[in-house]
Amino acid sequence: MIDLHSHILPGIDDGAQTLTDTIEMAKAAVDEGITKIIATPHHQNGKYINIKSDILVRTEAANKALTEANIPLTILPGQETRIYGDILEDLQKEEILALNDSNYLFIEMPTGHVPRYAEKLLFDIQMAGLTPIIVHPERNSEIMQNPDILYNLVKKGALTQVTAGSIAGGFGKKIKKLSLDLIEAQQAHFIASDAHNTSSRGFYMTDAYSEISKEFGRQAAYYFKENAELLIENQTVYKQNPERIKKKKFLGIF
Repeated sequence: MIDLHSHILPGIDDGAQTLTDTIEMAKAAVDEGITKIIATPHHQNGKYINIKSDILVRTEAANKALTEANIPLTILPGQETRIYGDILEDLQKEEILALNDSNYLFIEMPTGHVPRYAEKLLFDIQMAGLTPIIVHPERNSEIMQNPDILYNLVKKGALTQVTAGSIAGGFGKKIKKLSLDLIEAQQAHFIASDAHNTSSRGFYMTDAYSEISKEFGRQAAYYFKENAELLIENQTVYKQNPERIKKKKFLGIF
């Protein structure tokens, strides 16, 4: 199993704080059946700056530590970049790091809203030859209120990554429902942990895939696992035509 989103590198954001934390997270990942994991430290989120060169060096050091500890997990380099206007300029400066140096780029929206310039910037990223992946959209309060915002972005070429803990119910019933709705509406393309530690923000990948299999069948779980494989190999991932999330009737009334 591949996990595309984690905060496993020590001491650079709100994830693992020490190398010991990294080792413990790695052990927990292996227990989940994860063999490869992308480290995606926060970048430009108002608190953390983690540029490409630093991430590459820290990823190499972390892999060395895992090898010495005989932990069968490979860490791949990545970045979770909060959306901002100069992303393309900083990409040219080699400060932005796509996932495993592929053509896929994580984009994080602010928690409370989707910026008005998001649609144009996501389009410009695609024109630059990259595919933007919106991370954990199910936890964005504006998208929760108006899912059509995300539908519009996906319809225009953006992909999305839903958090395993959201599907497993770790963020509450409303976020779990939206996560499943996004899968049903073919607006979800990847499942990843966004793990920060082994206590409050763990992996939940096994639980998420179990829930997906129960709700949508094993083929749906295979779809997400296969997409993760294709991404790290920089291949074209599977996607289907997105649909709007259907409003459920209550007592026959919308």
